[in-house]
Amino acid sequence: MTENYEVPNADVDWTQHGGVSPIKNQGQCGSCWAFSATGVAESWSYLRGRKVDLSEQQLVDCSKPANHGCNGGWPARALDYVKANGIASQEEYPYTAKDGTCKQQGGSFKIDGYASLIGCATLSSSIFLRPISVTVDATNWSTYKEGVFSGCGNQINHAVLLVGVVGGAWKIKNSWSTSWGESGFIRLASGNTCGVCSYAGIAVN
Repeated sequence: MTENYEVPNADVDWTQHGGVSPIKNQGQCGSCWAFSATGVAESWSYLRGRKVDLSEQQLVDCSKPANHGCNGGWPARALDYVKANGIASQEEYPYTAKDGTCKQQGGSFKIDGYASLIGCATLSSSIFLRPISVTVDATNWSTYKEGVFSGCGNQINHAVLLVGVVGGAWKIKNSWSTSWGESGFIRLASGNTCGVCSYAGIAVN
């Protein structure tokens, strides 16, 4: 398929190129993995000219036992669910920030699968093509307000969306509302800061 967007040739910030859906808020539910999965799928759809708002709640309720609802999961497994079933829109299956019974299996938005990306070098080149689902150690993120952050380990416990490289730092879209960080975003120091290069991938179709 011929892509219909221009790939930047310097720093890239997909929020400035129409490739990132708005910041969301997962609330007190441990559903970051669902937001990372919908974020990467929404971005790929945005870059192909179709704006969508996909249902995290459907993934929380319906992608079990591969994932564990508000008790955690993995973006790759969520995207496996989308490949097998499709996914509903936010309007069709609204977010409640709590575990529920599965009310609707799948939906009209579909993908062909999930491709893993290994290592910081791969992320550095792949981010010029599209946003990427990544996992991180967010243990010390709660007090972050602004700037380039590096105060973390590599114990993976959170899933987010890599949306660019700005001034040599990774730019990350989080799911903790716009009141957190830099209007919902955080910048991480280059390299495998917070384990950002450990587990990453993209939705493909």
